[in-house]
Amino acid sequence: MARSIGGVVTDHIALGIVENGEVADELIRYPGERSDFDAIRALPADELVRVQADEIKALAEGESLEAIGLAYPGIVRDGVIEESPNLQQLKGFPMALAMRNALEARGIHAKLAISNDADVVAAGIASAHGQLDKIVRVWTLGSGIGFGRYPQANGVWEGGHMVVTLDPNEKFCGCGGLGHLESIMGHRAMRLRFLDMEPEEVFEAAKAGDDPRCAEFAILWHRALAAACATSIHMTGPGKFYISGPNARFVNVGFLNRCVQDMVKMSPLQGYVFEIVPKSDEIAIIGAVVNAMRA
Repeated sequence: MARSIGGVVTDHIALGIVENGEVADELIRYPGERSDFDAIRALPADELVRVQADEIKALAEGESLEAIGLAYPGIVRDGVIEESPNLQQLKGFPMALAMRNALEARGIHAKLAISNDADVVAAGIASAHGQLDKIVRVWTLGSGIGFGRYPQANGVWEGGHMVVTLDPNEKFCGCGGLGHLESIMGHRAMRLRFLDMEPEEVFEAAKAGDDPRCAEFAILWHRALAAACATSIHMTGPGKFYISGPNARFVNVGFLNRCVQDMVKMSPLQGYVFEIVPKSDEIAIIGAVVNAMRA
C-alpha cells in the first residue's frame, strides 16, 4: 500500500499517514488529545472541511499521496453525507466534492473516497487480521451506534437504527425514531435516560448489585445488542462480530452470547462468535485508506 492519508470524524477528528498497511507516524487529533463531541458538533460543515484540508496538507509535507480516505458518521453514499443524526450540520453535504476542491486549492491531488465511520473500522479490522478476502461485521458503541461492514456493499447499513423493541417509551435515539438500538445503547441516549448518573456509573452499580434499576437496564442493553446481532444473523448468516468503540468496555461477552442463543435456534445459523476490539483511531484510519484504495 503506497503512502496515503486516512481520517475519521467521531467525537473528534483523527488523521494519519498510512504506509504498507500501517500508520507511519503519530496521528493528528483535533481538538488536541481530548475528545470533545460538542466542539465537533458546533463546527459548520465548511469549517470542518477547512480543518481537515489544512491538517492533510500539514501531514503530506509536500509529498505526493496515493489515496486519501475519510470517514464520517451517518448515511454516506456517492460522496454525499445524506443523513447524520449525531452531526446534523452534515446532512445532505457533498463532502467528497467539498474536500476535493479544498485539497486541490492546497495543491493536493490524490484518489479520494468518503466512507461511513463504522465501515472503516470493519475495513481496518479486516486489514489487521488478514481478512481482506472475507466479510467482516463490526458494532461501534459510542455516542451513537454504528454497524460496519467490509467489503462495502450497496445499501444503507444503519444498523444502529434497527428496531429492537416496540416500547413507545424508547425514544432516545438521536434520529428521533422509536425503539431503535441506539435509543437503548447509545451514550447520549443513556445519559438522557439516567439524568442523575453517567453510563459508567450505571454499569458499575449494575455489576455491584446496588441498584435494581441499573441491573435491569444492563440486561436490556445486552438483549438489545443481541437482538440486533440475531437479526443480522437471520438476514446474512452466522460468523464473527467484532465489537469496538468506547462503550465496548461495558459488554459482557458471555451474557451477550447466551442472549443470542435464546434468539437464534436454527442449526445452520449457530456458528457465530463475538470479539471485543479496543477502540483505536489507527484501525479506523487504516480502514479509511483501504476503502479509498479499493473505491
